[in-house]
Amino acid sequence: MARIAGVDLPRDKRVAVGLTYIYGIGVSTAERIVGQAQIDPQTRINALNEDQVNQLRGIIETSFKVEGSLRGEVNMNIKRLMDVGCYRGLRHRRGLPANGQRTKTNARTRKGPRRAIAGKKRAPAPR
Repeated sequence: MARIAGVDLPRDKRVAVGLTYIYGIGVSTAERIVGQAQIDPQTRINALNEDQVNQLRGIIETSFKVEGSLRGEVNMNIKRLMDVGCYRGLRHRRGLPANGQRTKTNARTRKGPRRAIAGKKRAPAPR
């Protein structure tokens, strides 16, 4: 099993697809890394030898910020926005969408499950 940047890559996937399991590496970046390492894109991860795995590891470590360092940088950027008190920081602090999405009907992912409001749904009064 290939372990790159602290992530165990799935054995039976193609190299470019397997690299996307690393936080910070998407499809196009993975394809660029495989091309840089001169590895056949159709190769499965379990077919890679140790030299090829070390070559991939070296390219990723020198050229890209991935996993823990990238997560830390993203969290520090969000914390900075919150400390400055800008609009986006306030939206992060309140757990609401930060990029202008509507919140009247959608945004359940950020707002969480609906909370019942007392007296909202009531049976009609008897006549």
